[in-house]
Amino acid sequence: MPPAPADLVARYGSPLYVYDLAVVRARARALAGCISYQPFQPLYAIKANPCPAVVRAIVAEGYGIDAVSPGEVALALRCGVAADRILFTENNMTDAEQAQALAQGVLVNCGSLDRLERLAKAGARTASVRFNPDVGAGAHEKICTAGPMTKFGVHYSQVDQVAAIERATGIQVIGCHMHIGSGILDAGVYARAMAVILQVAARLPNLRFIDFGGGIGIPYRAEQQPMDLSALGAKASELMAAFAASYGRPLELRLEPGRFLVAEAGTLLTTVTSVKTNPDTAAAKGRTYVGCDTGFNHLVRVAMYEAFHRIDNLTRPDAPAAEVDVVGNICESGDVFARARSLPAPQLGDLLALRDAGAYGTAMASTYNTRPLPAEVVIDGDQVRLARRRQTVDELLEAWEW
Repeated sequence: MPPAPADLVARYGSPLYVYDLAVVRARARALAGCISYQPFQPLYAIKANPCPAVVRAIVAEGYGIDAVSPGEVALALRCGVAADRILFTENNMTDAEQAQALAQGVLVNCGSLDRLERLAKAGARTASVRFNPDVGAGAHEKICTAGPMTKFGVHYSQVDQVAAIERATGIQVIGCHMHIGSGILDAGVYARAMAVILQVAARLPNLRFIDFGGGIGIPYRAEQQPMDLSALGAKASELMAAFAASYGRPLELRLEPGRFLVAEAGTLLTTVTSVKTNPDTAAAKGRTYVGCDTGFNHLVRVAMYEAFHRIDNLTRPDAPAAEVDVVGNICESGDVFARARSLPAPQLGDLLALRDAGAYGTAMASTYNTRPLPAEVVIDGDQVRLARRRQTVDELLEAWEW
Protein backbone atom coordinates (compact mmCIF):
# COMPACT_ATOMS: atom_id res chain seq x y z
CA MET A 1 0.00 0.00 0.00
CA PRO A 2 1.31 3.51 -0.81
CA PRO A 3 1.74 5.80 2.19
CA ALA A 4 -1.06 8.11 3.25
CA PRO A 5 -0.72 11.78 2.21
CA ALA A 6 -0.51 12.83 5.86
CA ASP A 7 2.44 10.47 6.33
CA LEU A 8 4.16 11.95 3.27
CA VAL A 9 3.74 15.47 4.63
CA ALA A 10 4.99 14.37 8.04
CA ARG A 11 8.12 13.01 6.37
CA TYR A 12 8.78 15.55 3.60
CA GLY A 13 6.98 18.68 4.75
CA SER A 14 4.24 20.93 3.37
CA PRO A 15 3.57 22.02 0.69
CA LEU A 16 4.51 18.92 -1.26
CA TYR A 17 4.16 17.73 -4.85
CA VAL A 18 3.42 14.00 -5.20
CA TYR A 19 3.52 12.07 -8.50
CA ASP A 20 2.13 8.57 -8.97
CA LEU A 21 4.18 6.73 -11.60
CA ALA A 22 1.50 4.04 -12.03
CA VAL A 23 -0.82 6.69 -13.46
CA VAL A 24 1.95 8.02 -15.72
CA ARG A 25 2.60 4.56 -17.14
CA ALA A 26 -1.11 3.86 -17.62
CA ARG A 27 -1.59 7.05 -19.64
CA ALA A 28 1.53 6.37 -21.71
CA ARG A 29 0.29 2.88 -22.57
CA ALA A 30 -3.24 4.07 -23.33
CA LEU A 31 -2.01 6.55 -25.91
CA ALA A 32 0.48 4.17 -27.48
CA GLY A 33 -2.20 1.50 -27.71
CA CYS A 34 -4.70 3.66 -29.57
CA ILE A 35 -2.52 3.99 -32.69
CA SER A 36 -2.63 1.09 -35.12
CA TYR A 37 -0.48 2.76 -37.79
CA GLN A 38 3.18 1.79 -37.88
CA PRO A 39 5.83 3.10 -37.58
CA PHE A 40 4.67 5.19 -34.64
CA GLN A 41 6.97 7.17 -32.33
CA PRO A 42 5.36 9.08 -29.45
CA LEU A 43 7.34 11.88 -27.84
CA TYR A 44 6.87 13.31 -24.35
CA ALA A 45 6.58 17.11 -24.18
CA ILE A 46 8.99 17.41 -21.29
CA LYS A 47 7.96 20.98 -20.49
CA ALA A 48 4.81 19.61 -18.82
CA ASN A 49 6.80 18.01 -15.99
CA PRO A 50 10.60 17.74 -16.15
CA CYS A 51 10.98 15.65 -12.97
CA PRO A 52 13.65 13.07 -13.97
CA ALA A 53 11.82 10.16 -12.33
CA VAL A 54 8.72 11.00 -14.36
CA VAL A 55 10.73 11.45 -17.55
CA ARG A 56 12.49 8.10 -17.14
CA ALA A 57 9.19 6.30 -16.52
CA ILE A 58 7.76 7.68 -19.77
CA VAL A 59 10.91 7.01 -21.80
CA ALA A 60 10.87 3.41 -20.53
CA GLU A 61 7.48 3.06 -22.22
CA GLY A 62 9.10 3.72 -25.61
CA TYR A 63 8.67 7.49 -25.81
CA GLY A 64 11.17 9.98 -27.15
CA ILE A 65 11.36 13.61 -26.01
CA ASP A 66 9.94 16.83 -27.38
CA ALA A 67 12.13 19.62 -25.98
CA VAL A 68 11.67 23.36 -26.38
CA SER A 69 14.87 24.73 -24.81
CA PRO A 70 18.56 23.88 -24.40
CA GLY A 71 17.87 23.06 -20.76
CA GLU A 72 15.22 20.53 -21.70
CA VAL A 73 17.58 18.95 -24.23
CA ALA A 74 20.27 18.70 -21.55
CA LEU A 75 17.79 17.18 -19.09
CA ALA A 76 16.69 14.56 -21.63
CA LEU A 77 20.28 13.64 -22.43
CA ARG A 78 21.10 13.33 -18.73
CA CYS A 79 18.08 11.03 -18.36
CA GLY A 80 19.73 8.73 -20.90
CA VAL A 81 17.64 9.62 -23.94
CA ALA A 82 19.57 9.18 -27.19
CA ALA A 83 20.04 12.37 -29.20
CA ASP A 84 18.22 10.89 -32.21
CA ARG A 85 15.10 10.46 -30.05
CA ILE A 86 14.99 14.15 -29.08
CA LEU A 87 13.22 16.77 -31.19
CA PHE A 88 14.19 20.35 -30.31
CA THR A 89 11.21 22.52 -31.26
CA GLU A 90 12.81 25.92 -31.24
CA ASN A 91 11.06 29.18 -30.47
CA ASN A 92 13.12 32.24 -31.39
CA MET A 93 16.34 30.37 -30.56
CA THR A 94 19.70 32.11 -30.68
CA ASP A 95 22.48 31.11 -33.05
CA ALA A 96 24.48 29.95 -30.02
CA GLU A 97 21.62 27.64 -29.02
CA GLN A 98 21.50 26.38 -32.59
CA ALA A 99 25.21 25.60 -32.54
CA GLN A 100 24.83 23.72 -29.27
CA ALA A 101 21.94 21.66 -30.63
CA LEU A 102 23.90 20.73 -33.75
CA ALA A 103 26.88 19.71 -31.64
CA GLN A 104 24.62 17.52 -29.50
CA GLY A 105 23.17 15.82 -32.58
CA VAL A 106 19.52 16.67 -31.92
CA LEU A 107 17.13 17.52 -34.74
CA VAL A 108 15.93 21.13 -34.76
CA ASN A 109 12.26 21.75 -35.51
CA CYS A 110 12.20 25.22 -37.11
CA GLY A 111 9.46 27.71 -36.38
CA SER A 112 10.49 30.27 -39.00
CA LEU A 113 11.87 30.45 -42.52
CA ASP A 114 14.93 32.41 -41.41
CA ARG A 115 15.83 29.74 -38.85
CA LEU A 116 15.69 27.08 -41.54
CA GLU A 117 18.02 29.18 -43.68
CA ARG A 118 20.44 29.74 -40.80
CA LEU A 119 20.47 26.03 -40.01
CA ALA A 120 21.43 25.29 -43.57
CA LYS A 121 24.12 27.99 -43.51
CA ALA A 122 25.52 26.46 -40.32
CA GLY A 123 25.97 23.13 -42.08
CA ALA A 124 22.90 21.22 -40.89
CA ARG A 125 21.91 18.57 -43.40
CA THR A 126 18.46 17.85 -42.00
CA ALA A 127 15.74 19.76 -40.16
CA SER A 128 12.07 19.61 -39.28
CA VAL A 129 9.63 22.48 -39.80
CA ARG A 130 6.77 23.42 -37.52
CA PHE A 131 3.81 24.64 -39.56
CA ASN A 132 0.85 26.69 -38.41
CA PRO A 133 -2.20 25.01 -39.99
CA ASP A 134 -4.35 28.05 -39.09
CA VAL A 135 -6.51 25.75 -36.96
CA GLY A 136 -6.07 26.63 -33.30
CA ALA A 137 -7.58 25.08 -30.20
CA GLY A 138 -7.09 25.01 -26.46
CA ALA A 139 -8.74 25.38 -23.11
CA HIS A 140 -7.68 29.07 -22.93
CA GLU A 141 -6.49 31.61 -25.49
CA LYS A 142 -3.04 31.64 -23.85
CA ILE A 143 -2.53 27.95 -24.66
CA CYS A 144 -3.81 28.11 -28.23
CA THR A 145 -0.65 27.66 -30.30
CA ALA A 146 -1.91 27.80 -33.88
CA GLY A 147 -4.23 30.03 -35.86
CA PRO A 148 -3.92 33.68 -36.91
CA MET A 149 -3.07 35.11 -33.47
CA THR A 150 -0.10 32.96 -32.47
CA LYS A 151 3.66 33.43 -32.79
CA PHE A 152 4.35 29.77 -33.48
CA GLY A 153 5.34 28.08 -36.71
CA VAL A 154 5.60 28.75 -40.43
CA HIS A 155 2.20 29.47 -41.94
CA TYR A 156 1.01 26.50 -43.97
CA SER A 157 0.65 28.68 -47.08
CA GLN A 158 4.45 29.21 -47.07
CA VAL A 159 5.31 25.57 -47.73
CA ASP A 160 6.60 26.43 -51.21
CA GLN A 161 9.10 28.81 -49.62
CA VAL A 162 10.27 25.97 -47.38
CA ALA A 163 10.73 23.76 -50.45
CA ALA A 164 12.62 26.57 -52.18
CA ILE A 165 15.05 26.82 -49.24
CA GLU A 166 15.60 23.06 -49.51
CA ARG A 167 16.47 23.35 -53.18
CA ALA A 168 18.68 26.40 -52.73
CA THR A 169 20.68 25.17 -49.74
CA GLY A 170 20.61 21.38 -49.93
CA ILE A 171 19.15 20.97 -46.44
CA GLN A 172 16.49 18.25 -46.25
CA VAL A 173 13.26 18.86 -44.36
CA ILE A 174 12.64 15.40 -42.94
CA GLY A 175 9.89 16.31 -40.47
CA CYS A 176 6.57 18.09 -40.92
CA HIS A 177 5.20 19.24 -37.55
CA MET A 178 2.20 21.02 -36.08
CA HIS A 179 0.90 21.78 -32.59
CA ILE A 180 -2.46 23.53 -32.38
CA GLY A 181 -2.90 24.06 -28.65
CA SER A 182 -3.27 22.47 -25.25
CA GLY A 183 -6.05 21.01 -23.16
CA ILE A 184 -8.01 19.77 -26.19
CA LEU A 185 -10.77 17.23 -25.56
CA ASP A 186 -12.35 17.14 -29.05
CA ALA A 187 -10.87 14.56 -31.42
CA GLY A 188 -12.64 16.30 -34.31
CA VAL A 189 -10.53 19.43 -33.89
CA TYR A 190 -7.43 17.32 -34.25
CA ALA A 191 -8.77 15.69 -37.39
CA ARG A 192 -9.29 19.06 -39.09
CA ALA A 193 -5.75 20.19 -38.33
CA MET A 194 -4.33 16.81 -39.40
CA ALA A 195 -5.98 17.16 -42.80
CA VAL A 196 -4.37 20.58 -43.32
CA ILE A 197 -0.89 19.50 -42.29
CA LEU A 198 -1.01 16.47 -44.58
CA GLN A 199 -1.74 18.76 -47.52
CA VAL A 200 1.38 20.68 -46.55
CA ALA A 201 3.42 17.50 -46.15
CA ALA A 202 2.58 16.40 -49.68
CA ARG A 203 4.64 19.33 -50.99
CA LEU A 204 7.81 18.25 -49.16
CA PRO A 205 9.78 15.51 -50.96
CA ASN A 206 12.24 14.37 -48.24
CA LEU A 207 10.02 13.58 -45.28
CA ARG A 208 10.72 10.81 -42.80
CA PHE A 209 8.03 11.66 -40.25
CA ILE A 210 4.88 13.70 -39.67
CA ASP A 211 4.29 15.00 -36.16
CA PHE A 212 0.70 15.89 -35.27
CA GLY A 213 1.83 17.49 -32.02
CA GLY A 214 0.33 17.20 -28.57
CA GLY A 215 -2.31 19.08 -26.65
CA ILE A 216 -4.50 16.17 -25.58
CA GLY A 217 -6.39 17.41 -22.54
CA ILE A 218 -7.75 15.83 -19.40
CA PRO A 219 -11.17 16.36 -17.78
CA TYR A 220 -10.34 18.81 -14.99
CA ARG A 221 -14.04 19.35 -14.25
CA ALA A 222 -16.59 16.66 -13.39
CA GLU A 223 -18.80 17.58 -16.34
CA GLN A 224 -15.99 17.23 -18.88
CA GLN A 225 -15.42 14.08 -20.90
CA PRO A 226 -11.92 12.78 -21.67
CA MET A 227 -10.56 12.76 -25.19
CA ASP A 228 -11.89 9.80 -27.18
CA LEU A 229 -8.52 8.13 -27.70
CA SER A 230 -9.94 5.41 -29.90
CA ALA A 231 -11.42 8.02 -32.23
CA LEU A 232 -8.19 10.03 -32.25
CA GLY A 233 -6.07 6.94 -32.87
CA ALA A 234 -8.33 5.61 -35.60
CA LYS A 235 -8.40 8.94 -37.44
CA ALA A 236 -4.67 9.54 -37.16
CA SER A 237 -3.93 5.99 -38.32
CA GLU A 238 -6.39 6.23 -41.20
CA LEU A 239 -5.03 9.55 -42.41
CA MET A 240 -1.42 8.44 -42.16
CA ALA A 241 -2.01 5.16 -43.97
CA ALA A 242 -3.72 6.95 -46.83
CA PHE A 243 -1.03 9.62 -46.96
CA ALA A 244 1.84 7.12 -46.93
CA ALA A 245 0.22 5.24 -49.82
CA SER A 246 -0.02 8.42 -51.90
CA TYR A 247 3.44 9.64 -50.83
CA GLY A 248 4.99 6.43 -52.06
CA ARG A 249 6.70 5.20 -48.90
CA PRO A 250 5.87 4.72 -45.20
CA LEU A 251 6.51 7.68 -42.94
CA GLU A 252 6.76 7.67 -39.18
CA LEU A 253 3.76 9.04 -37.29
CA ARG A 254 4.51 11.08 -34.20
CA LEU A 255 2.41 12.50 -31.38
CA GLU A 256 3.85 14.50 -28.50
CA PRO A 257 1.53 14.65 -25.47
CA GLY A 258 2.59 16.28 -22.25
CA ARG A 259 -0.34 17.11 -20.01
CA PHE A 260 -2.23 13.91 -20.88
CA LEU A 261 0.59 11.75 -19.55
CA VAL A 262 1.26 13.50 -16.25
CA ALA A 263 -1.52 15.86 -15.12
CA GLU A 264 -3.69 13.28 -13.35
CA ALA A 265 -0.63 11.70 -11.73
CA GLY A 266 0.20 14.80 -9.71
CA THR A 267 -1.18 16.26 -6.48
CA LEU A 268 -0.10 19.36 -4.60
CA LEU A 269 -0.56 18.80 -0.87
CA THR A 270 -0.96 21.92 1.23
CA THR A 271 -1.79 22.70 4.85
CA VAL A 272 -4.51 25.12 5.97
CA THR A 273 -2.88 27.99 7.86
CA SER A 274 -5.83 30.35 8.28
CA VAL A 275 -9.62 30.36 8.16
CA LYS A 276 -11.42 33.68 8.36
CA THR A 277 -14.89 34.91 7.50
CA ASN A 278 -15.61 38.51 6.62
CA PRO A 279 -18.89 39.96 7.90
CA ASP A 280 -21.81 40.69 5.61
CA THR A 281 -22.04 44.30 4.49
CA ALA A 282 -24.52 46.32 2.49
CA ALA A 283 -22.26 45.99 -0.52
CA ALA A 284 -21.45 42.27 -0.40
CA LYS A 285 -21.98 39.06 1.47
CA GLY A 286 -19.07 38.07 3.67
CA ARG A 287 -16.76 35.39 2.33
CA THR A 288 -14.82 32.67 4.09
CA TYR A 289 -11.17 32.54 3.13
CA VAL A 290 -9.18 29.35 3.63
CA GLY A 291 -5.48 30.24 3.57
CA CYS A 292 -2.78 27.70 2.64
CA ASP A 293 0.99 27.35 2.92
CA THR A 294 1.38 27.43 -0.86
CA GLY A 295 0.40 29.89 -3.56
CA PHE A 296 0.38 30.69 -7.23
CA ASN A 297 4.16 30.65 -7.16
CA HIS A 298 3.85 26.86 -6.89
CA LEU A 299 0.75 26.36 -9.09
CA VAL A 300 0.14 29.32 -11.37
CA ARG A 301 -2.41 27.74 -13.72
CA VAL A 302 -5.45 29.16 -11.93
CA ALA A 303 -4.12 32.71 -11.92
CA MET A 304 -2.71 32.55 -15.45
CA TYR A 305 -5.29 30.48 -17.33
CA GLU A 306 -8.36 30.62 -15.08
CA ALA A 307 -7.83 26.88 -14.76
CA PHE A 308 -9.87 24.61 -12.52
CA HIS A 309 -8.35 22.15 -10.05
CA ARG A 310 -10.37 19.82 -7.86
CA ILE A 311 -9.66 20.33 -4.17
CA ASP A 312 -10.17 17.66 -1.51
CA ASN A 313 -10.11 18.03 2.25
CA LEU A 314 -8.09 14.96 3.18
CA THR A 315 -8.31 15.53 6.93
CA ARG A 316 -12.09 16.01 7.17
CA PRO A 317 -13.66 14.48 4.05
CA ASP A 318 -16.99 13.96 5.83
CA ALA A 319 -17.29 17.41 7.41
CA PRO A 320 -20.38 19.50 6.57
CA ALA A 321 -19.95 21.39 3.32
CA ALA A 322 -19.09 25.06 3.34
CA GLU A 323 -18.66 27.60 0.56
CA VAL A 324 -15.13 28.96 0.75
CA ASP A 325 -12.44 30.72 -1.21
CA VAL A 326 -9.18 28.75 -1.14
CA VAL A 327 -6.29 31.19 -1.29
CA GLY A 328 -2.50 31.12 -1.09
CA ASN A 329 0.26 32.88 0.84
CA ILE A 330 1.52 35.18 -1.91
CA CYS A 331 1.10 38.95 -1.58
CA GLU A 332 -1.12 39.29 -4.66
CA SER A 333 -4.91 39.56 -4.89
CA GLY A 334 -4.84 37.04 -7.73
CA ASP A 335 -3.39 34.34 -5.48
CA VAL A 336 -6.61 32.29 -5.47
CA PHE A 337 -7.06 28.57 -6.11
CA ALA A 338 -10.85 28.53 -5.96
CA ARG A 339 -13.72 30.98 -5.56
CA ALA A 340 -16.97 30.02 -3.84
CA ARG A 341 -16.01 26.34 -3.82
CA SER A 342 -18.13 23.89 -1.81
CA LEU A 343 -15.77 21.83 0.38
CA PRO A 344 -15.97 19.85 3.60
CA ALA A 345 -15.41 22.81 5.92
CA PRO A 346 -11.63 23.15 6.40
CA GLN A 347 -10.12 23.94 9.79
CA LEU A 348 -6.66 25.03 10.84
CA GLY A 349 -4.10 22.32 10.17
CA ASP A 350 -6.23 20.37 7.70
CA LEU A 351 -4.46 18.86 4.72
CA LEU A 352 -5.86 19.81 1.32
CA ALA A 353 -5.09 18.13 -2.00
CA LEU A 354 -5.03 20.16 -5.21
CA ARG A 355 -5.65 17.49 -7.82
CA ASP A 356 -4.52 17.05 -11.43
CA ALA A 357 -1.45 19.17 -10.71
CA GLY A 358 1.14 16.96 -12.40
CA ALA A 359 1.36 19.11 -15.52
CA TYR A 360 2.62 22.70 -15.53
CA GLY A 361 2.86 22.79 -11.75
CA THR A 362 6.48 22.74 -10.66
CA ALA A 363 7.42 23.20 -14.31
CA MET A 364 6.05 26.77 -14.12
CA ALA A 365 6.79 27.38 -10.44
CA SER A 366 8.75 30.40 -9.25
CA THR A 367 10.32 31.79 -6.11
CA TYR A 368 8.18 34.94 -6.10
CA ASN A 369 8.02 36.66 -2.70
CA THR A 370 11.36 34.89 -2.05
CA ARG A 371 9.50 31.72 -1.18
CA PRO A 372 11.42 28.51 -1.90
CA LEU A 373 10.22 25.74 -4.19
CA PRO A 374 8.49 22.76 -2.56
CA ALA A 375 9.82 19.23 -2.42
CA GLU A 376 8.71 16.63 -4.97
CA VAL A 377 8.25 12.92 -4.30
CA VAL A 378 7.30 10.04 -6.58
CA ILE A 379 5.25 7.01 -5.63
CA ASP A 380 6.03 3.78 -7.47
CA GLY A 381 3.77 1.06 -6.13
CA ASP A 382 4.45 0.96 -2.40
CA GLN A 383 7.80 2.71 -2.82
CA VAL A 384 8.32 6.43 -2.22
CA ARG A 385 11.35 8.38 -3.47
CA LEU A 386 12.37 11.96 -2.96
CA ALA A 387 12.69 13.45 -6.44
CA ARG A 388 13.72 16.96 -5.44
CA ARG A 389 14.48 18.19 -1.95
CA ARG A 390 12.80 21.28 -0.58
CA GLN A 391 14.61 24.48 -1.46
CA THR A 392 15.74 26.73 1.38
CA VAL A 393 15.76 30.50 1.76
CA ASP A 394 19.56 30.39 2.16
CA GLU A 395 19.83 28.71 -1.26
CA LEU A 396 17.74 31.49 -2.79
CA LEU A 397 19.85 34.21 -1.22
CA GLU A 398 23.14 32.59 -2.19
CA ALA A 399 22.28 33.07 -5.87
CA TRP A 400 23.11 36.77 -5.49
CA GLU A 401 26.50 38.37 -5.17
CA TRP A 402 26.67 39.90 -1.71
